[in-house]
Amino acid sequence: MEFLRPRSWADALAAKAAQPAALPIAGGTDVMVELNFDLVRPDALLDLTAIGELAEWDEDGDHIRLGAALPYTRLINELGDQLPGLAMASRTVGSPQIRNRGTVGGNLGSASPAGDAHPALLASGASVEVESVRGARSIPVDEFFTGVKQHALEPDELIRAIRIEAAAGPQQFAKIGTRNAMVIAVSSFGLALHPDERSVGTGIGSAAPTPRRAPDAEQFAAGALDWDGRSALDDGVARRFGDLVAAAASPIDDVRGTAAYRVHSLAVMARRTLGWAWATYREA
Repeated sequence: MEFLRPRSWADALAAKAAQPAALPIAGGTDVMVELNFDLVRPDALLDLTAIGELAEWDEDGDHIRLGAALPYTRLINELGDQLPGLAMASRTVGSPQIRNRGTVGGNLGSASPAGDAHPALLASGASVEVESVRGARSIPVDEFFTGVKQHALEPDELIRAIRIEAAAGPQQFAKIGTRNAMVIAVSSFGLALHPDERSVGTGIGSAAPTPRRAPDAEQFAAGALDWDGRSALDDGVARRFGDLVAAAASPIDDVRGTAAYRVHSLAVMARRTLGWAWATYREA
């Protein structure tokens, strides 16, 4: 196996163009597991850890631009107020050691239906900046996932950054697992209130072939919530929202849980997260 370690972004793009099958590695929290279990055996590894700009973030107007190799720990510590939903999700990733190494860009690159960052990114309407020697483009995150562990990247493209709007309202994340820590989600759900747009964002994880939104639930909640009066959340609205989120899923039975349990848990998580987020909005 060849090991490539470019020192600049331009060199990384050139290396990927020359060897499109080279597997990118940053934190290694997914890649090394697959290598150790002999699930993948690439001809080359493309180590991106020497490219410092990938591990930084900056502000772009109302948006935050996260370098693809920014570790979860820094996201939690430095951006918890601006990206609360993504920070909540990041706190559930593995152990402190994993969070010190793992990255949102790596989570996207793995494209697992159970990726912890994905529901929060979907709820927030994030976009993924990708680039090759041919040029750069931006992919809305809800168009990024194309199948089980498959994404919209071309063979010669690399993820450079994630662009996400700073929270304009309360956000929440919930995850069901067989224990409280260091666990792959049985199901997960992200929610973001966008009061400036009178809209609601959702993200479903580990309950479909790809992470996905629940458009019918979003549309229903946007019209049913009392944005101006901020009256208490009606229990019927919360339950209907949960039912619509659950209806958007298409889970399977596997070793972590049954399809029926995933559907039920999504309804409960959606109902609860909407209640928590709305209570915060009413108090603001």
